[in-house]
Amino acid sequence: MEGTPACVVLLCGPSGSGKSHIAARSGLPVFRLDDFYRDGDDPAMPRSEELGIVDWDDPRSWKADDAVAALEALCRTGRVEVPTYDIPQNRATGTAVVELRGAPAVVAEGVFAAVIIERLRGRDLLADAVVLHRTPWKNFVRRFARDLKERRKPPLTLWQRGRLLMAAEPGIIADACSHGCRRVSAGELTALLHGLKASETSSRRGTS
Repeated sequence: MEGTPACVVLLCGPSGSGKSHIAARSGLPVFRLDDFYRDGDDPAMPRSEELGIVDWDDPRSWKADDAVAALEALCRTGRVEVPTYDIPQNRATGTAVVELRGAPAVVAEGVFAAVIIERLRGRDLLADAVVLHRTPWKNFVRRFARDLKERRKPPLTLWQRGRLLMAAEPGIIADACSHGCRRVSAGELTALLHGLKASETSSRRGTS
């Protein structure tokens, strides 16, 4: 890709808040930050003392450096190969290719998106950073239904983890904001992403 590199909209928020769904509906390319989790048997993986399992909600469970490097490659070249992470198996099981296809921006969504705000800003790649805020008990229901359907973990573990996450949501939102995220509703996020998509369409018409 020649000329100005694409920019990144970082999208974070509690698990189950609908980040992936809204990002996918935007029509913009989506970069799944959660595919950069460490394998479950990685010695660097943190563990939850309360549940006695790997703590997937601790940023140390995630390879931030690899995610940033892949995002930069995507923005500057238009294409990158990324891992595909299988949550039930607790490991990356393959790879996939993400392409911009001429889009001026990519939505990078994941639980830990706020952690890399400054790194992307320092590379002049950050367009915006937002945290999706929705009703915690509704997030709990969406998350539990999704995780059961995908058989991510045993039902009791999902229930226990879900209750802990629901209680932690105010802190998750506050932490994202402390890193530099703007708090947005589902409607505001949809409007933001659709606006970027509309500008892409307008730009293509202007050059055709």
